[in-house]
Amino acid sequence: MPSSPRVSSPSAQADEPASSAARALSAHFKRGSTKSLSWRLSQLDALEHFLMEREQDILDALHADLRKPPLEALTSEIGVPTSELRLARKKLAAWMKPERVRTPLLLMPARSYVYREPLGVTLIIAAWNYPFQLIVLPLIGAIAAGNCAALKPSELAPNVSALLAKWIPKYLDRDAIRVVEGGIPETTTLLQQNWDHIFYTGSARVGRIVMEAAAKHLTPVTLELGGKSPCIVDESADLETTAKRIVYGKFFNAGQTCVAPDYVLVHDRVHDALVNRMVSTIREFYGDDPKQSADLSRIVNEQHHARLRRFLDGADIVTGGQTDPSERYVAPTIVKNVGEDDPMMQEEIFGPILPVISFSSVESAIGFVNRQAKPLALYLFSRDEAVQDLVLAGTSAGGTAINHVWLHVGVPELPFGGVGESGMGAYHGRHSFEVFSHRRSVLKKGTLPDAPLLFPPYTARKMRWFKKLF
Repeated sequence: MPSSPRVSSPSAQADEPASSAARALSAHFKRGSTKSLSWRLSQLDALEHFLMEREQDILDALHADLRKPPLEALTSEIGVPTSELRLARKKLAAWMKPERVRTPLLLMPARSYVYREPLGVTLIIAAWNYPFQLIVLPLIGAIAAGNCAALKPSELAPNVSALLAKWIPKYLDRDAIRVVEGGIPETTTLLQQNWDHIFYTGSARVGRIVMEAAAKHLTPVTLELGGKSPCIVDESADLETTAKRIVYGKFFNAGQTCVAPDYVLVHDRVHDALVNRMVSTIREFYGDDPKQSADLSRIVNEQHHARLRRFLDGADIVTGGQTDPSERYVAPTIVKNVGEDDPMMQEEIFGPILPVISFSSVESAIGFVNRQAKPLALYLFSRDEAVQDLVLAGTSAGGTAINHVWLHVGVPELPFGGVGESGMGAYHGRHSFEVFSHRRSVLKKGTLPDAPLLFPPYTARKMRWFKKLF
């Protein structure tokens, strides 16, 4: 996703809230109360009560910050976390159970296990595009794994940030979970603290800053970043269905989604037909004047609005292109005749602008994708299974959906995360529990005498026995 404001030296005013939160959480974690199943379940229950009881407040805050349509906000910001909460609550006891693994014959009699234990005190830094979901989803994993957590909402979504700061302490254990509001100084101060894990969602540029800060304390990180997620459409695709799904996935939240299709690569034999269908679909979804549609979000701020306007300078616009800085409005826009070196192809667009590029063979489309950084998501529309296999084998991406866009994100059993510059680490479902857990190796052995082969003196006979055992 596009860069958030840079991280700079902290101000004196920012030091105390951020640094005191880390110290207080660390002291509380050492008391051990967050490790019990009962504490974890009680906090997950309380978090669900927060989602249900404050639903309208959450929707209002999201509308104030991004003018999110209520249905989009309900499904993506409340519905997704609610499903994850219920899954975690149902499966948590099983997830926490020690996992028995095979013990080598030489070490018998013994039993070997993997124990999941909490990492400790975690820092969760959220992005502004889904400012509620991107706090709550990783928080579910942190709680399920028995951690304490400091939450840093995005200052670019101030109404959601204020809502979290107001209600989280009233619903959750305030000794174990704290919200730290603020901007660059507060984030910088937080990053200077010694955490047991940092979970960051945002741009690759700031992700590097987070990783550099974490390295000073050897703190592990999860980086949920972004990138230019391609959408490949071959000549076998059902164009009517394809157009609807691409338009839906691209313009949901005004394109401000890390897994939105960033650009379309379409076979030249069906290029014009697909573009025409997408133009018709935009009109079907948002009307003749999308600016008047209640179903289209706005750009988060003027800085990002200006960035998107620059992409349109000199572009070959098929439809859309209208902007209004006073409303932070950018119309759903399709652009053709886009070159690989064009400005809009040099960074993640993260807005309602969709470049469409033609290709003559699937191999050339794969080559185009592979010349870019590895994306967070890759989409393929094709009814040809051989093409599906070719694209999967010939590319790398954090995740892939075939004949749809970003629905894989909604499957809790699938890990969600990037690869290369699109991120490291994955979460959702059990993967959220795992990313906030340490896998501790435990061997349990009785007091019967060990095999004499283990101990000195190391004779030639023992050497022969060992060779037989391996």
